[in-house]
Amino acid sequence: MTALSEQLIDRILRGDRRTIARAISSLEAGDAFSHNVRVACRRHVGRAHVIGVTGPPGAGKSTLVSSLIAGLRARGNTVAVLAVDPSSPFSGGAVLGDRIRMGVHQSDDGVFIRSLASRGHLGGLTAAAADVIDLFDAAGFDTVIVETVGAGQSEVEITRYADTRVVACPPGLGDDVQAIKAGVLEIADVFVVTKADLPDARRTASDLKSMIALRRNTQNPPAVMPVSTVDDKGIPELVAWLADRTVRGLRHADGGIRQARDLVERCLANDNFGQAMGMELLHASPGHVTLRMPVTRTQINFNGRCHGGAIFALADMALGLACNSHGMLATLIDSQMSISTALEEGEHLVADAIEVARSRKIGTYQVRLTRARDDKHVAMLNGTVYVLNQPVDVPELPAS
Repeated sequence: MTALSEQLIDRILRGDRRTIARAISSLEAGDAFSHNVRVACRRHVGRAHVIGVTGPPGAGKSTLVSSLIAGLRARGNTVAVLAVDPSSPFSGGAVLGDRIRMGVHQSDDGVFIRSLASRGHLGGLTAAAADVIDLFDAAGFDTVIVETVGAGQSEVEITRYADTRVVACPPGLGDDVQAIKAGVLEIADVFVVTKADLPDARRTASDLKSMIALRRNTQNPPAVMPVSTVDDKGIPELVAWLADRTVRGLRHADGGIRQARDLVERCLANDNFGQAMGMELLHASPGHVTLRMPVTRTQINFNGRCHGGAIFALADMALGLACNSHGMLATLIDSQMSISTALEEGEHLVADAIEVARSRKIGTYQVRLTRARDDKHVAMLNGTVYVLNQPVDVPELPAS
C-alpha cells in the first residue's frame, strides 16, 4: 500500500466526504485503488446499524427512507444511504430518482446519500453494495440505510448485509396477499404499511398479520407498522423501534458472510491455477463471489486478443468458489458461455458469480464478466452444479 493510499484511507476513516465519494467510485469501477479500500475498511467494520429497505415498485421506499433520515437525525445519529437505482439502458448509470426524492437532506453534513446503478445485478442490489456498506461503516456513520432497486419478490439479497430488514408494503395492489411473495415475507424484521392514509391500508396490515400467523416459525415474528409520510403518522414509532434494535455487524459475525469469505480466501489461495492466472478476490459471501484477473501477454491469442479459454477460466473459478462457499463440495456438471467483447493485453477482467437457485443436490449460477475500467459487458456464463455430501476441505492460511 502506497503512502498516498494510506493518506486517502485515513481521510475515509475521518469521514472526509470527498474522499468517501472517490472511494465509492473506485469500488464501483473495481480499479487498482479499490483493493486498498477493501483491506483498510475490513479492520473498521461492525459498528454501524445497517437497515435494509426493500419492497415492490411504487411502495414508497424512497419517501420512507427520507422520513427515516429525518427521524434518526433528530436523535443525533449520522446516516449514510446507499440507494440502488435502475440502470440506464444507454449509459449503464443510475437513474438517480432516489437522490431527487431525498434531496432535502443533501445539505446536511450528517447525511451522505449515494446512488449506484444495479447494472443488471440480480437480487435488488449491485455488485459493489457490500463494499460500499463497509466503507460507510468504517467512515463512522451510525446508521447505514440500503434501499434496493424495487424489482419485487427476488429482492432477498439484502438479508446478507442488513442487521434489520424493512419491507415496505403499499396498500391498493389488488391482491395484497399475492403481492407480498413468500421469499420477501420470510426476510422481514418489520413490515411497514406505507401510505397508511389510504383506505386499503388497514386491510393490508390485517392481511400481513394473518400471513405471519401462518408461518411455521412463530418465534420473533416480524412487526407490522402502518405509517404515513403525509401527516408523519407512525414515523416516530418506527424510528424508535429501529433505534431499540441492538443487533450490529451481523454480516461480519462468525458464520454467514465472514465464514464464507474465509473459506473462499483459503480455496483461492490453495488453487495453483488461479494463483498462476493472477486471480484476485474482490468479494465473497454465501453464494456470491467476485474475482478480478489481469489480461497478460501469456493469455493473448494469435489475433492479439484475450483467449476465450482465459475468459472461461475466470468465470469457471468464480462460479466454483461461489457454489462451494456454503462449505459443501459442489462440482460443475453443465455450463454455457457467450462472449460479446474482446479484451486486450493490460486490461482487467471482473467476474461476478451469483447463486440463482440451490436445492439439496442441484444449484444454478450466473456469472457476468465485465471489463474493469468501464464495466462494459464481456461475457455471460450460466452453469449447473451438483452438490456432494462432502465438506470442502482446504488448509488454513498461515497467520499474518
